[in-house]
Amino acid sequence: MKRMVCAALCLMLCLTMSVAAERPTVLFDTASGESEEMLAVMTAAPEALSVNAKSAVLMDMTTGTVLFEQNSHEALPIASVTKVMTLLLVMEAIDDGRLTPDETVTVSSYAASMGGSQIWLEENEQMTVHDLLKAAVIVSANDACAALAEHLCGTQAAFVERMNIRAKELGATDTHFVDCSGLDDSGVSSAHDIALMSAELMRAHPSIKQFTTTWMDSLRGGASELVNTNRLVRFYNGATGLKTGTTSAAGCCLSATAEREGLMLCAVVLGAPSSDDRFSGARQLLDYGFASYAMYTPSAEDLRCNPVAVLHGVSAQVEVVAQEIGGFPVDKALGGKITVECRVATDVEAPVERGQRLGEAVVSADGAELCRIPLVAAQEVERMTFSRALWRFFGGTTVGYAV
Repeated sequence: MKRMVCAALCLMLCLTMSVAAERPTVLFDTASGESEEMLAVMTAAPEALSVNAKSAVLMDMTTGTVLFEQNSHEALPIASVTKVMTLLLVMEAIDDGRLTPDETVTVSSYAASMGGSQIWLEENEQMTVHDLLKAAVIVSANDACAALAEHLCGTQAAFVERMNIRAKELGATDTHFVDCSGLDDSGVSSAHDIALMSAELMRAHPSIKQFTTTWMDSLRGGASELVNTNRLVRFYNGATGLKTGTTSAAGCCLSATAEREGLMLCAVVLGAPSSDDRFSGARQLLDYGFASYAMYTPSAEDLRCNPVAVLHGVSAQVEVVAQEIGGFPVDKALGGKITVECRVATDVEAPVERGQRLGEAVVSADGAELCRIPLVAAQEVERMTFSRALWRFFGGTTVGYAV
């Protein structure tokens, strides 16, 4: 009789649970009604900041936040800055194992025929991927780029196709490549797109810095001297790269990257009238960025939240953690005014998956919203079943009931 009463009580419990399950659960409120991952709100650059070039942009490479722009989406010829994408594809191939740095490349007649900046490769000459990459970065060698492109994809045409596919994957919608080196000025991109490519290269493949930060080096046992075309590598504090480019149609172009105290910036200048203008323009943008912004990462204490109640779960509550993020740039003037508000669900219906979004942390400074960080379940919580409830009711010792 006692077991029958207990079974009836468990049945009533499950029926109550099924009715309660119809009650909607409000996860969180936002001012906009949207749940955006990042809403980087930056103060505008001073009106006096102007670059003597057709197009320019300053981007935080960690988040992709644009800190300054000047005709940043205008599609323009970019000369050898094209090689940023070439370098990205080669580094991706190295890092995923399709190429190795010590792999030998045999130079084709096509690669040996490249004009412009070069290391005077000869047909059938052999050179390692490492040395070709070094030449492409430091002295912008067109023949080295062609040799790498053919070695990786068979033909330059196949490599260029991959360049354009990768550009679209990165969201570089202003870009169309026609070669791997930038000799052909019919290829175009924008300052914004180049910054995207540069950020991906420097952030995802930091080993490229062994070349992009080198001022002088050599090839062929010291017979071929290499001097970096990017003078900022030698003269700008924190410079990490990246690529120059010059043709009569493109003018003087530059993608310059630098890092200080965790803030990684990319300044792109396109169509400058002189080499001095491109370097001074990039320096001006980088100086502005480092003077005005600092990286901010909320502390674990700032993101600490109370557990969320779980309805009809095997556990009564679930711990909440912040989804892992890097820092993001914040105007230094707002640094002491940053607040973090955690907005989480009152409760959540089981089952709960690990990593399931339960709210967000809103980071603000002086009343302006900077970003929103997803708050998620730290572990999974299974739904309570009738058999499991019955098993628990009898202290986990009931015979004849599956759990």
